[in-house]
Amino acid sequence: MEKFIKYENNPVLGSSEMGTCFDVYVTRENGRYRMDFSWRAKKALAVTFSDDGIHWEEPQITLQRNPKSGWEDNINRNCVLKIDEKYKMWYTGQARGCSSIGYAESDDGINFYRVFDEPVMITERPWEKYSVMNPCVIHDGGIYKMWYAAGETYEPNYLGYAESRDGINWTKSKINPIFAADKENLYEQDRVGGCQVIKTDDMGYVMFYIGYENIDKAQICMAHSENGITEWKKSALNPIVEPEPGKWDADACYKPSFIWNEEKQIWMLWYNGRCGHDEFIGYVTKKGRDLF
Repeated sequence: MEKFIKYENNPVLGSSEMGTCFDVYVTRENGRYRMDFSWRAKKALAVTFSDDGIHWEEPQITLQRNPKSGWEDNINRNCVLKIDEKYKMWYTGQARGCSSIGYAESDDGINFYRVFDEPVMITERPWEKYSVMNPCVIHDGGIYKMWYAAGETYEPNYLGYAESRDGINWTKSKINPIFAADKENLYEQDRVGGCQVIKTDDMGYVMFYIGYENIDKAQICMAHSENGITEWKKSALNPIVEPEPGKWDADACYKPSFIWNEEKQIWMLWYNGRCGHDEFIGYVTKKGRDLF
């Protein structure tokens, strides 16, 4: 099986002038790539576009923080879907050491507006501790399905699952958390976090996620499940993307987002890497459909 290979000219987005860019969510529309990401220097969410997934346009702000709301001193960690000509965004709002999930919409995919003043998901169960964050939403058979991270605010601890008919009113799984760290695996012995999940015809639900060796060292891993909720099988190849000593991602590789490119027969993956305090966006590819 082919390995995941980092692009030789990484990072593909971010610089010392631009500041930290993190937790990307990449989709493809009309042959172009859309990358939604968190822009720390601007304290906002932003979007950029690319023809090849490597060379990206000047970012545009999509949603600003709203400290007056009481739960959005900072906003980050979002995902965006286009459904029936409407762009729908789920994002993380943070204030006073807690995180919640908000919802916004847009007609053009650039200018988003909040549909509600309050979050659409908050912490409710002991395992969620102070935060629900990192929403990953797909629309499958008329149902919105969300995988989210929860636990501590700096870095979450577990992954949960919820469903909704309208993308607004969510019912959390009774068996949450549906995904946790395996203490026997060094690469995720501390915790797991920020994931993306897609539904496939040949591998069930495929998840790429962050595995934390400790609070400061993270790498990218993958797993799959027939129903997206139970019996997750972690890859024997984990971790598939690791920090590289002496490089721009020497300390951690965070929050993956991935797409299968049918024309090129490659998996395309983006992530935020960290060395010190700065985080930028890197690009990785893998030839061939097989993952497990």
